[in-house]
Amino acid sequence: MKKVLMAVALAAPLFASAAQAETIRFGVDLNYPPFSKQGADGKPQGFDIDMAHALCSAMKATCEIVPQDWDGLIPALNTNKFDAILSSMQITDERKKAVDFTNKYYNIPSRIIAKAGTKVDQNSFKGKKIGALRASTQEKFAKDYWGKTGAKIVAYTKSPESFLDLTSGRLDAVFVDGAVGDQEFLKTPRGKGFAFVGPEYADAKYFGLGAGIAVKKGNNALRERLNAAIEQIRKDGSYKKVQDKYFAFDVYGH
Repeated sequence: MKKVLMAVALAAPLFASAAQAETIRFGVDLNYPPFSKQGADGKPQGFDIDMAHALCSAMKATCEIVPQDWDGLIPALNTNKFDAILSSMQITDERKKAVDFTNKYYNIPSRIIAKAGTKVDQNSFKGKKIGALRASTQEKFAKDYWGKTGAKIVAYTKSPESFLDLTSGRLDAVFVDGAVGDQEFLKTPRGKGFAFVGPEYADAKYFGLGAGIAVKKGNNALRERLNAAIEQIRKDGSYKKVQDKYFAFDVYGH
């Protein structure tokens, strides 16, 4: 009987530990408002941050947000700095060579911002400068589309920096996620005189089928848990609650 009691006593801490909430570490670039930014209180905030917490709640886990500049997200994931990337990363074939993705959690087209009335086609920016986020799908598309007809594509480590250069005249246009361009520039005093020009860009070759959560290659267990959590929060209303806090339209897309 003593041996049984001792075994139970030894096992108790293990059960207590298992009962504690698991922590999932999400890598996020905090320079991409309204999806992610550092608030005035120093804490991460934005759509991606709230989405991470909603998913963790569905998985009965706690969240840790790990700040990481955009172009270092995939290398940091693959060196175990965090468990997953939840940072508006488009699901593309090129990225699938380095990481595995969940299903999409939103899908918003990209747009060109320039002086209102600017006409846009493939030849519109010959000899001109277009800003885009470094290592983004927008940068790659811009290089292949406008760059081949003579435009210079200027890469930025932080999206807000491109808006500053656009207003100062150092850029002729910025190519950006539509929600970012709308909320962080066009709806601000700095955006006066500028507008979305030309069509929406959503070529699956470049932009995939939306933004997903990246995990290390082969981490199917976490990927499937995240997929189940995405489905759960879509059904129980948590997703819409987060979406409506930041957007007046359906960001999940078709």
